[in-house]
Amino acid sequence: MYFRGKESFRAISFLLCNLFNVKISHVSVAQWCVKFAPVFNSLSLSFLPLMDFNSDEWHADETVVKVKGKKYYLWFVIDAETRFLLGFYLSDRSASSAHAVLSSVKSLGSPRSVVTDNWDAYKVAVKKHFPNASHINVENFAADISNNLIESFNKTFKAWYNTKYGFNSYVNAHSLISTFVFFYNFLRPHSSLNNLTPAQVAGLNYCPNPKNPFIRSAYLIRR
Repeated sequence: MYFRGKESFRAISFLLCNLFNVKISHVSVAQWCVKFAPVFNSLSLSFLPLMDFNSDEWHADETVVKVKGKKYYLWFVIDAETRFLLGFYLSDRSASSAHAVLSSVKSLGSPRSVVTDNWDAYKVAVKKHFPNASHINVENFAADISNNLIESFNKTFKAWYNTKYGFNSYVNAHSLISTFVFFYNFLRPHSSLNNLTPAQVAGLNYCPNPKNPFIRSAYLIRR
């Protein structure tokens, strides 16, 4: 419920109490969301070798979030063909951050091109980490050949993030963003992908069930 949309921890606590007679503090709900982030991250890492991300284009971009009122930049890399969020990096807007996010995903595949905005830091980072890929710099993603791919994802992320009123710590921010990425990649059907998840389009053979994600994930691991 938290990662699907606008529900806050307090709203989820209220609904659990009124619909299911489960009385739990909103603080406990928040702790659950943070506590299980490493579990979902571990599942994601175990599934990655089973998928194919060797596509025509990968896109990289950054957006702003706040942690304890301080501005941070959240860097994303997404595969154009599967819409799979390959990785993210939460840091300041520096050249080293561009290197960090691209370095973290370079083992996942070999795109023919990497599309970014016109910031100079990307030029050096793409050349270093993807020497065989062409680098496409665009001034405005509204005119990009990939039909606003990265901007579309950023809007999806911001629609979720803007209801959370920022994050109260770097650790919590990283954990909650990590779980949002898992939900986006493995559990949320995408209308633009014929109601499949990005993981399914990338070749992972499973049937996502939002009611029983732990059961489905455990089944995948055993297989």
